[in-house]
Formats: sequence, structure tokens, C-alpha cells
Amino acid sequence: MKAHILTVGDELLIGQVINTNQAFIARRLNGIGVDVALMGTVGDALEELSGALRSSWEAADLTIVTGGLGPTHDDVTRTALVRFFATDLVTDEAVRSHIAELLAARNVPWTAAADNQSLVPRRARVIPNPVGTAPGLLFHDGGKRMIALPGVPYEMQEIMDASVIPLLRPLAGGAAIRHRTLLTTGIAESFLSAQLGDLEPLLGGASLAFLPSPSGVRLRITVHAPSESEAEARVQEVETRIRARVARYIYGADEEEMESVLGRMLTERHLTIAVAESCTGGLIAHRLTNVSGSSAYVDRCVVTYSNASKVALLGVEESLIAAQGAVSRDVAIAMARGAAGAAGADIGLSTTGIAGPTGGSKEKPVGTVWIGIDDPSGQLALKFQFSGPRIVVKERAAQAALELVRRRLLKLE
Repeated sequence: MKAHILTVGDELLIGQVINTNQAFIARRLNGIGVDVALMGTVGDALEELSGALRSSWEAADLTIVTGGLGPTHDDVTRTALVRFFATDLVTDEAVRSHIAELLAARNVPWTAAADNQSLVPRRARVIPNPVGTAPGLLFHDGGKRMIALPGVPYEMQEIMDASVIPLLRPLAGGAAIRHRTLLTTGIAESFLSAQLGDLEPLLGGASLAFLPSPSGVRLRITVHAPSESEAEARVQEVETRIRARVARYIYGADEEEMESVLGRMLTERHLTIAVAESCTGGLIAHRLTNVSGSSAYVDRCVVTYSNASKVALLGVEESLIAAQGAVSRDVAIAMARGAAGAAGADIGLSTTGIAGPTGGSKEKPVGTVWIGIDDPSGQLALKFQFSGPRIVVKERAAQAALELVRRRLLKLE
């Protein structure tokens, strides 16, 4: 089954909103063996959208459209669908009842917009939207299908997973495509490739993509197979062989985040952590506390940006900062020690550095970051030289700090 994905909205074309819907839909379709042949974005213009619908309908077996199903003047998708399928709008009582329940739960009165949202194309099959007012719409004619979904990401995702994927799975032809993305950090793409060596015997017919980012390199394994079970088995075989060569750099897979992996490790070991941040400005704390249940292992986090705050809150000696500078090995260790001591935590973690673009020197150029740790196995500080703009330096430093904790817990170098 060949699919096209069309996203609708001027905000996407001007770059005001990042188009995450395309990626989510493509991953879900790929997972059931649907081949996504084209992705396109159209603005809130009726004629352009109508033309895009016509082109996709002619070229693809399946077209999924997101966006433009709301009740405002710039929501033109439903109008374009009515025109394209030569139908009209009728009130759907089930949709109307659902909207009334949602509005009542939110203590919002019924409005003309709610009346508008209750209208659906006569020829469409309604796909329930349990978390919003705009339902999904399915058109089916001559073996082709067009599905329109709301553009709000969490609404679209709910409908895709609950209704669209179960609907399409038996229609996908039996073939399966499986991806597994292994998440690595602490090693550059070229060195990772060298560690893996000859890819042909490693992959055995699968494909491997290297996807670098500021936080590390993602290794995406792709397998095509006659069935889901065979595809899954082959992906696992390739993953096992890759892990045998570069396991120390792999911290997770697929949608996992470093902070989730680390949180699980801390929970399993009944350990707590305290963080003192300077150059990362609270980014490590933000990431750690993004994980539900993190209160079980995150004791406290402080942003000690000034030298005075390092002295007052962490007990770092003024003479030490005066002698070595805030961006130094011993200050990083003192910060980690102070964080752990003040909290009574098992692990203290710190960052101090120069994120730039100003503030660097010949001895300590922009991107210089010291990361310190104090844990039951001792104290350690590592010096990093990161490149990129200020936010990238901060992101790389935060990732490296979390990775340092992970490696200490696993007793890796």
C-alpha cells in the first residue's frame, strides 16, 4: 500500500510551527508495512488544497490529511473534502453528543462553533476523536482511501493509534517494515562507524542509517520481511550484533530518553541524586524532572550561576575559585560534593563552563565545560570541549553529564 501524507496550515509553511505530525504518521504507517511515498504541506488556501487532494488521490492508495478541520474561517480542509467528493454536510448526532459532553466537562457553553463541528461530509465515515471536538473522516472509493485528521498533535495521535492503525493493519498487504533505533552518545559518527566495521555481515540484508545530533548518534535499523514476526526477529538479530560491538555507547532504543533510562537505573539501585548547574542553567534538572516519578530519586537541584552562589549554596571555597577560576576541575568537584552533601544524596553532579558566544579565552575557549561527580566510588571531573552555538553547548553538556552518571552506575570507563 502506497501512502501520501498531507499536512495543512500556513503556520507550517512559514516555519512558525514544527511539523511533527508528518513524522508521527510516517512512523505509525511504516510500522504496519505501509510505504510512505510522499509528504507534502499545503497552506490554508482552498484551491491549493483541492489540487493537492486530487494529486494524492490519483497517485496513492492511501492519503492521510491533518489540519484544517476546526470551525474558524481558515480551516478549509472539510470544505475541500466536500468539494472533492461531491457531497454535502450533515449533522452527526453521535459527534454532536460527544462535543456536548466535552464542553460540559470543561464548563464551556454551547456555541455556533460547536454546531459547526457537528457537521460531517455525508459520504464520510466518522472516526471518533475521544479527546477533541473535530472527528476524523474516512472516504473510501474504488480501493482508495483518504483519511482526514485534526492537526492538534495529541488529538491526531490518539485517533491514529486507537482507530486508524487498527483499520489499516489488515489492509497493508501482509508485508512488514520494522525499525529499531539504537541511541548512542559519547562517540562521534565516524568513530562509531569504525567500531562497527564491515556492515554487510553485520546487517544481513537489513539497512542501517547514521543519524547524528547534538546529543549523540542514532542508529536506525530497517528490515523488510513477509510478516511482522519475521521482521521483528530479524531486527532483534541485527540489534544483538550491533550491541556486541558498541554496547558501551548505547543508552537506549527508539523513543527512550537518557533521563528516563537514568531514572530507571537510579530507582532500581535505590539511589538519589543532587545537581549543581552553572553553564547548563537548569537544563539537567529540567530533563531529570521530566520523568514521572523522578521525585523518588531527584533530591534537589540548584543553579549556581555566579561565583557567590557557588560559595554560599555549595560551600565552594572563594580561594579555590580565585586560584583556578570557576571553570576548572577542582571547582566542578567541589560543586558536586557540595550538592551531594547539602542534600544528603548518594550522587552529586555538577557542570561549570563557558557556553559562549562570549567569555572565552585562549586557555579556556568557548565550549569548555567541566563536569563533576561525587558518588560512593569517589570523585571525578572530566573536561569537554563542545562546539556549536550557546544552546547546543548547553544541550551537549547536559547530555554528557547524564551519560557520566550512567557510566559510573554501570562501572564503565
